[in-house]
Amino acid sequence: MATGNAGKVREIRRALKDVTLNGCPLEIVGLGDIPPIAAPIERGRTFEENAKAKSLYYSREWAGLTLAEDSGLEIEALGGAPGVRSARFSAPQPDDAKNIRKALRLLASVPMPARKARFVCVMVLSERGRVVAEFRGEVRGRIIVEPRGENGFGYDPIFYYRPLGRTFAELPAAVKNRVSHRGRAVAKLRRFLEKRGAPSGGGPDGARPVTSARSRRPR
Repeated sequence: MATGNAGKVREIRRALKDVTLNGCPLEIVGLGDIPPIAAPIERGRTFEENAKAKSLYYSREWAGLTLAEDSGLEIEALGGAPGVRSARFSAPQPDDAKNIRKALRLLASVPMPARKARFVCVMVLSERGRVVAEFRGEVRGRIIVEPRGENGFGYDPIFYYRPLGRTFAELPAAVKNRVSHRGRAVAKLRRFLEKRGAPSGGGPDGARPVTSARSRRPR
């Protein structure tokens, strides 16, 4: 998984924990689990552009399947911001708490009915410099006036999901993963992997053996 965000890796590991490829357990390896690879510069104007660029870039440095995603929060009253800049919204030294404070400050005079927002996630699966598949997930909600909940990460404490009457940060991980933007994209990814069965190349039947994180290295 082409991300250094431990929260994203953790969510996808949970969602795909019982998926197998050619009878072997699927192992999710994040950038923090492998030797360092220089990060690409994100220049895309959309989630799709960024996810595709990251997926192709890292797939040329990694021998297995490479999953990259770009996701973020789009707030209607802010013209779609923070959008692709969600993680760095409070730059130059952004973090989750600062990003939330900035969003709430900008929305201070906006009434609740006008605080509509959506989380968007786009995932791109690549192998050896070729896009294999793309997946998209969205979920709509509203931005509340102050953070609530201790779970999740990012903007979860201020994203209110009306069908369950809670913020994403108030939901148990298993529940959030069923309804979130990333969860919806992962569900599509899961169905694709289950149909695919195994990566191409490597073995006599077209399957590449699955090895441990310690034995796998970038090409």
